[in-house]
Amino acid sequence: MPVVMCFGDSNTHGTPPITDLARYERYGVGVRWPSRVQAALGCEVIEEGLPGRTSMFDDPIMGAHMNGQVGLKIALESHGSLDVLVLMLGTNDVKARFTSTPEAVVGGIASLLDIAQHRLMQERHGGFKVLLVCPTPVVEVGPIKGEFWGGAVRSQALSPLYATLAQARGVAFLDAGEAIKVSPLDGVHFDQAEHAKLAEAVAGKLRGMI
Repeated sequence: MPVVMCFGDSNTHGTPPITDLARYERYGVGVRWPSRVQAALGCEVIEEGLPGRTSMFDDPIMGAHMNGQVGLKIALESHGSLDVLVLMLGTNDVKARFTSTPEAVVGGIASLLDIAQHRLMQERHGGFKVLLVCPTPVVEVGPIKGEFWGGAVRSQALSPLYATLAQARGVAFLDAGEAIKVSPLDGVHFDQAEHAKLAEAVAGKLRGMI
């Protein structure tokens, strides 16, 4: 059975649109897009989604463990062997507190690809492919709009940069923004219908990779 790891942030974890900052919520199995991919393809899907995860930043509020570079190494060494890594990060990198540019965000993604494509990681898993997913652009609305101040413009510039990086690194690419939209409630997360659409788009890409 092929094994796929989905490595990302709250939208991989299955966080619904946020309306109450004090309450933790998560969609169940069968709703979250990674679990839908598993059902659609009959493969094993490892869900490695951490709310707040960035591609390269230690978060001064949420903690240093939000840095995806450390997290990816841990995840790749915790599981095996993999056939495909689905990588979708970058949304949290456009938060105001990181003062990042689109180019800096893509630099963080490039570093994650460096980790995934390194000889030692590839040999550990017997070789695995990568599907790079550019996250859907954020909209500055709702209870977390202050955290994402200025993030809408930065996130809108990411797709062509991700696509160029994917081509340069020889990995598959999917622009999630072409398949789904963020919720109008918080401008960052997806409702259940969008999880279904994203799962369909990801599964379509993976069918040619596993």
